[in-house]
Amino acid sequence: MRNVAFSPLNAENITLPLSYALALDCQNPLKMISGMNNGIKFSRQDFLRKAAATGFMASASIRSFANSTEKPVTVPSSISIGRPHDQDKKFVPVMITPFQQNGKIDLDVVSRLIDFYLAAGVKGFFANCASSEMYELSEDERLTLTQHVVKRVNGVVPVVATGSFGSTIFEQVEFAKKIHDTGINAVILITSHYATKEESDTVLLYNFERMLELTGNIPMGLYECPAPYKRIISPEVFKSLLATKRMVYHKDTSIDQEKIKAKLALIKDSPLEFYDAHTANATFSLQNGAKGMSAISGNFYPEILVWMCNHATDPRRQEDVKWLQEELVKAEKLISQAYPMSSKYFLKKRGLPILPVSRKSPKPLTIQQKETLDGVHRTFLGWCQRLQIQPV
Repeated sequence: MRNVAFSPLNAENITLPLSYALALDCQNPLKMISGMNNGIKFSRQDFLRKAAATGFMASASIRSFANSTEKPVTVPSSISIGRPHDQDKKFVPVMITPFQQNGKIDLDVVSRLIDFYLAAGVKGFFANCASSEMYELSEDERLTLTQHVVKRVNGVVPVVATGSFGSTIFEQVEFAKKIHDTGINAVILITSHYATKEESDTVLLYNFERMLELTGNIPMGLYECPAPYKRIISPEVFKSLLATKRMVYHKDTSIDQEKIKAKLALIKDSPLEFYDAHTANATFSLQNGAKGMSAISGNFYPEILVWMCNHATDPRRQEDVKWLQEELVKAEKLISQAYPMSSKYFLKKRGLPILPVSRKSPKPLTIQQKETLDGVHRTFLGWCQRLQIQPV
């Protein structure tokens, strides 16, 4: 198969492998083939329209995060040779926020970043999250950024975003409604926004219940964000929240495999989709029933996380899966230093026009940190060679 990935650095044109292009325009393939040797070029608008219309990429309707009899369709990717073993797994990046030199959000680069993620084969987006530097954004910026992501994605894959900001439950409700109105598929609630460290799970559940009562039928999700502090949801609390039938998304940061297993057992007949935030848990979670991964490593090499989601349960690729899991753990210790600045440096090295500007970690990277990331980049290229992945 001729592999020609669409370029994230060109916001207007997308070049697809011949087989994918034919799938998008099967009614008149000869017209598309004529005079084209390396691939088919679409305008970005045509690509997104055709993909959404044909179901060629994952549906962005709420049934993507809820119970459905319709089997999800794998997002096509020209970066990996061969069909994925598990077409139902997803990698959902926690999006970083590109800034201009003056500190303002660079929405043009956000668009190009989205195209880059899609080219890598992601099946959803988590906007306005910790990696987005959400605590350093104003309310208007959170809404503007999220709305821009929704508009750029254009219904091709689902988008979720954090919506639990506010000093009172009523302010949180108001913001949740505003961010839902941007067009996202689910509003994500930070677990530590609903109880202090000292407060019990009884208080936590009471506040969650009030939030749900005041937000109508808005689909919700949970995020065990490390800030303001990490509030891990116990299997017991998890079960209670599942019973509300409002939860469709969970991003787990517990690292506790026993708790993860217990939670996964509870969602077997539930519409909720479970995503592990920790790269070190990738194989374990995916093989035990998690819907996918949503780790910061996807802001360095999303193709690799997509490959892991696609092949973690493939009995023919277990040697590669085990090897890659070990490699990812070693690299994680290096890329997490000075994050998200480290990610912006890495993505710029990969060709994206992202400036080394961060509100959360404004201190420039040291020469040593840059050399470390350069080494990780070389390692990443080695992974691609072994797994037969063409980097975006």
